[in-house]
Amino acid sequence: MLDAAETLFYERGITGTGVDAVLKQAGVSTATLYAHFGGKDDLVAAYLRRRIARWRQLWQEAVDAAPTPEAKLLAVFDALAAFRADQPPGRGCAVLAAAVELPGPGHPALDVVASDTEHLRERLQALAGDLPVADPVELAEEILLVYDGTLSAFLRGPVGDPVARGRALAAVLVRRRRGRRRP
Repeated sequence: MLDAAETLFYERGITGTGVDAVLKQAGVSTATLYAHFGGKDDLVAAYLRRRIARWRQLWQEAVDAAPTPEAKLLAVFDALAAFRADQPPGRGCAVLAAAVELPGPGHPALDVVASDTEHLRERLQALAGDLPVADPVELAEEILLVYDGTLSAFLRGPVGDPVARGRALAAVLVRRRRGRRRP
């Protein structure tokens, strides 16, 4: 059921995909949905958690493979390139799309989105903290903004490679801050 939900929610959107379509693609009954997830809202949250877990694994692998502290910080873009390799063209970030599509407070998937944002922020701050810069928190915030912009570029119909451009821009930000030592 999660495979069907991921395919349909990502390709058609969460609000554009009814539970019946997920059930039909998964070949399961309504009772199965309620037994495992309790309803569409919890299915959406599970879909996002699973997708985020795959993303984090790829990001960790990219960080582990990076030879320098700067490369480890920029590995978020290397991981993004690897993650995007098996995604349909022209689609943006599933997590950002969910943040836009989901109704107001109380939806269980919004907690997943908030948790992912906090994880991105904390991880980038930790990686930036290994660089000789005066304000690693500010650098991490700038990298996060470039990362989010890179993801948004896929929705606009990218020209060229948005991930490579995002990585290059992030590298400029690192170089600009490098050498400004912490007080």
